[in-house]
Amino acid sequence: NRFLVAAGLKQLRKGQRPGIVELLKQAGVSLDKLEAEHISWIIAPRLNAAGRMEHAAPGYRLLVTRSLDEARELSQWLNDKNAERQKLTADALSHAREQVISKGLSPLLIASNAGYPGGILGLVAGRLVDEFYHPAVVISIGEEVSHGSSRSMPGFNINEAMCQCAELLSHFGGHAQAAGFTLLTSNLAALEEKLTLIAERELQDVDLRPQLDIDAQVKFHELGGSTYKIIQRMAPFGQGNPQPAFLSRGIMVMDYRQMGAHGQHLKLRLKQNNVLWEGVAFGFGERSIEEKIPLDIVYNLEHDDWNGNNRLRLNIKDFAPTGINI
Repeated sequence: NRFLVAAGLKQLRKGQRPGIVELLKQAGVSLDKLEAEHISWIIAPRLNAAGRMEHAAPGYRLLVTRSLDEARELSQWLNDKNAERQKLTADALSHAREQVISKGLSPLLIASNAGYPGGILGLVAGRLVDEFYHPAVVISIGEEVSHGSSRSMPGFNINEAMCQCAELLSHFGGHAQAAGFTLLTSNLAALEEKLTLIAERELQDVDLRPQLDIDAQVKFHELGGSTYKIIQRMAPFGQGNPQPAFLSRGIMVMDYRQMGAHGQHLKLRLKQNNVLWEGVAFGFGERSIEEKIPLDIVYNLEHDDWNGNNRLRLNIKDFAPTGINI
């Protein structure tokens, strides 16, 4: 897979697909700087937005068109649909979070509502798993038939759980970490009860806290020089070949602020001894930080070229006050 991704990136950088070129322009990414993460965070979400919001055909047309005019039109349409998808996902996630918190965090999180758009159910379930590290099921309730999507984590096979509930479902399918299903709305209460009992039984001895694999503990001064170039020799990174994760202890926060359309991320200036680094913590916008309390942080070293930047920064995966297990 790593070889195929590397070869694919090399081919895409040739710019022979007008749709890809225009899609990257919309996002402010230079074609010659295209990397695997741009596919994950820019190209794929926009292509997926077509099927999630309306129909997948425009995404296919973007990939095969040879017309610059059509490529511009389709890339703009996909960009708009992706923005719409982001807004709907944020609204549904906010509602789902309130619902699962009000119920109390059981081993299985279940959120349901008649207003959830079908195309974003899996995204919302995935965000709930990311935040709470519990398997999650999100359901769009219909008058007679309802649709659901689920996401899980290591230790709980959500598709096997669905198999045990087959008599309540009209259709279902998936794999250990994700599954989708439809059922009669009259069966919803029974499904929730049975899935919850299955999760309680299978997760009773599972530590429901996410874990980070740390490759090395380093000092800030060790991150300069050729460190980034050496790391990039292992690229492209992805599932099965993650970016190296580093741990640094006793880090002082010089200042920080929220960023993102909804303040969902943090941007920080960090210091260890006399060495300063800028860091971003995606999805940590609501985490509180005391600036005079040193932190232990886990992060990847990444290149930031957003908005014309050309510098290295720390992509922070987690942090905690020094002395607390991280």
